[in-house]
Amino acid sequence: MSSLYLAFVGDAVLKPLCGGNVQEEEQETCVTAARIPGFADAFLLGDSKLPGVALRFTGAELRAVGIDTSRI
Repeated sequence: MSSLYLAFVGDAVLKPLCGGNVQEEEQETCVTAARIPGFADAFLLGDSKLPGVALRFTGAELRAVGIDTSRI
């Protein structure tokens, strides 16, 4: 697999994975995720409060910490 950090991700649209806070605050915090275009099993994870910044992970890395990549 070529480097995930060299991949162009300009077309990726990060979408929320959850419904927001569990407290009675504004429902504004959430992890966002998207598939990296051109990779079969690679993903971006971001924060809805800080758009434009995302970390890149392989599907194996996300599944190892319990994230269901089929939802992305």
